[in-house]
Amino acid sequence: MSKLAFVFPGQGSQTVGMGKELAEKHPEIMEYFLKADQRLNVPLSNLIFEGPKEELTLTYNTQPALLTTSIAILDFFQQSGVKADFVAGHSLGEYTALVAAGVLSFEDGVYAVRKRGEFMEHAVPNGEGSMAAVLGLDRDALQKVTEEVSATGMPVSLANLNCPGQIVISGSREGVEAAGVKAKEAGAKRVLPLEVSGPFHSTLMKPAANQLREVLDGLEMKNAEIPVIANVTAEPISASLEIKDKLIEQLYSPVLWEDSVEKMISLGVDTFIEIGPGKVLSGLIKKIDKTVKTFSVSDEASAQTVLDALKEEKL
Repeated sequence: MSKLAFVFPGQGSQTVGMGKELAEKHPEIMEYFLKADQRLNVPLSNLIFEGPKEELTLTYNTQPALLTTSIAILDFFQQSGVKADFVAGHSLGEYTALVAAGVLSFEDGVYAVRKRGEFMEHAVPNGEGSMAAVLGLDRDALQKVTEEVSATGMPVSLANLNCPGQIVISGSREGVEAAGVKAKEAGAKRVLPLEVSGPFHSTLMKPAANQLREVLDGLEMKNAEIPVIANVTAEPISASLEIKDKLIEQLYSPVLWEDSVEKMISLGVDTFIEIGPGKVLSGLIKKIDKTVKTFSVSDEASAQTVLDALKEEKL
């Protein structure tokens, strides 16, 4: 029996105007954007629909903006009756997955990621941390590189294990630069510095994780109605207490995206639907396993295309 997973994008997939067309045509979808404005007490919807891009790209704006848009798109898509067997999200997208699975209410999800973004932004002084994508080196070789560099007092670690041959490293600016040089010496094809405001998913995020725990302790978290594949373990989890612990760990631990996708495939998933702006995750999933089907839903037209494709498969 084939299974279906909804996956939700993380930071980097945002674009000015995302979700605008759907919201303007469907009042019940606009409601999500208005609820987000109300919960955060800021005009987030205006920033999402009109920009400016520089402001939307700030971590503490990007995170609630992406969650709001993805959940609004999910609601529109689910009106057709499509249900997922599993949900997962990349970094920030894990929170979207938790809202989709009924763990967090939409408003609490928006609030949690707004605070998460603030804590991440302020955990390390600007310019002291960085991230880089390393292409063409396997994880064991890169792990060895980061351990050697960290041992010299320049912390750096694996941050996102996205797909074969694409791993992001994160840590102190000096650590990331030194690891980049060593990675090339070890055979990496390219090392690309990322435009981010901090060393996300590295040990330098531990102060932010402590602050995040306080916020999550103040929110109601329920057991998941659909199994969520955790970034930290690449295993399905449903219990609210375990989910909370994994969200805290996620801030300073690597995102095991490749492992998560492989886990879902091993559990019978052969169709992945990316819900939200962009097609980043669909691209990564195809690099992990070419045999699975991937779709992306970001607006009304793409939702209809996916529904038609799913209907054809079932006939």
